[in-house]
Amino acid sequence: MVLLTSALEALPSGEEVERHFMRLLDEATFDRLYEYEMQPTEAAVSLLCTSFDGPSSTVYVVVGTAYVRPEEAEPTEGRLLVFEVGERSSGLELRHEYATKGAVYALEEFRGQLLAGVNNKLQLYSWSSLTEASSASLVLRHEHCGHILVLYVQSRGDFILVGDLMKSLALLQYSATTGELNELARDYNANWMTAVAFLDDEAFLGAENGFNLFVARKNSDAATDEERHRLDVVGEFHIGEFVNRFRKGSLTMHVAEGGTAPLPTILFGTVNGVLGVLASLSQSQYSFLSKVVGNLVKVIKGVGGLVHREYRSFSNERKTVEASGFIDGDLLEGYLELSPHQKLEVVQGLEVTVEELTRQVEELARLH
Repeated sequence: MVLLTSALEALPSGEEVERHFMRLLDEATFDRLYEYEMQPTEAAVSLLCTSFDGPSSTVYVVVGTAYVRPEEAEPTEGRLLVFEVGERSSGLELRHEYATKGAVYALEEFRGQLLAGVNNKLQLYSWSSLTEASSASLVLRHEHCGHILVLYVQSRGDFILVGDLMKSLALLQYSATTGELNELARDYNANWMTAVAFLDDEAFLGAENGFNLFVARKNSDAATDEERHRLDVVGEFHIGEFVNRFRKGSLTMHVAEGGTAPLPTILFGTVNGVLGVLASLSQSQYSFLSKVVGNLVKVIKGVGGLVHREYRSFSNERKTVEASGFIDGDLLEGYLELSPHQKLEVVQGLEVTVEELTRQVEELARLH
């Protein structure tokens, strides 16, 4: 297990200095197996485990850093540190370091190469030897500009999703023939991003600092280049938590029931330690559950008079719009706690029995 951490050290003068470390821990006992201390004023800000395109048995740990100086509004220097994991993961060896002209906020493995978000640039590095006699090192192959700060990077095939400090989402594509990164489309809303993820090749998930989630979609079939270059927002929802991580996966074992495939899910984590699940629904499922939620809000009253529609509205300093494209799973599961009479009220007009709706809600509840 590899992690980045920091500690305050008290100097004889009484001043406190923050030290940053990269540590390798035993995954069972959490005993410290290896520690690397960053240089003075250097902060470790990103971390990635990768094998690049070499033998699968060789694993590397890449750390991105930034030199934080009081006189600089934004770091102008940083480093990429490449460590090789020893046999049986018992230690690390620093194999290479690369000086960058800015903070390395994000790292992502990409087609055996390395994507790095360095200040306002997305950079693509290869891990290769210039000569047969030399050892491997990072080589900058291409960079894409036009961002404020590249804070989050995710990839899927040849596509790359960038989460910007202020400029929301941007979708890029890698060209294997030229080795370039080209922008395909972007969301022109001013969202301050905190996490990004691919839902599929056409839809993208984002979290922003107003404690909101949103989904943007490509305009692949649009008639004009201008429309195709714009990501359309198709879903917005106030989650009430600062989401800082998305990850493909599930909290439970997915088991197909009745011949139907399990729902695709994405996990999310928040700065408060909350773990949650987002499941992708079909259009028919979404339409049906929207009607269920519409009936539930008439039966389940918010604590202290809280209006569900207002609370779940996407809201930040720039706009407030009613939630769309999302189903509130917490509210939906509240159906299971209702009395038999209240459940009958909920199914009115839905062409479904209480037992059938109970079964469907229980299936969704088993996702977590």
